[in-house]
Amino acid sequence: MLVLSRRPGEALVIGDGIRVVILSVEGERVRVGIEAPREVPVLRAELAEAVSEENTRAARAGSRRELLGRLQGHLKGSPPSSHPPQERR
Repeated sequence: MLVLSRRPGEALVIGDGIRVVILSVEGERVRVGIEAPREVPVLRAELAEAVSEENTRAARAGSRRELLGRLQGHLKGSPPSSHPPQERR
């Protein structure tokens, strides 16, 4: 991690299109302005983590729904398999 000291009004540049400006410092709070291209998402870390967790939950729920649907199909007598039953000996 790169650690920098900046004063209000000073900035730093990330890559070609992202500029981070320190707007003000009041006590333990720092106001930061971020200029970035529209296609670059800029989110607070806690929001990005919450979105990621929600996406994971939704993916699991979708998988569960799909599995439940398949199980229900088997229980209701889904179409027979293309493989003929094997005889026991």
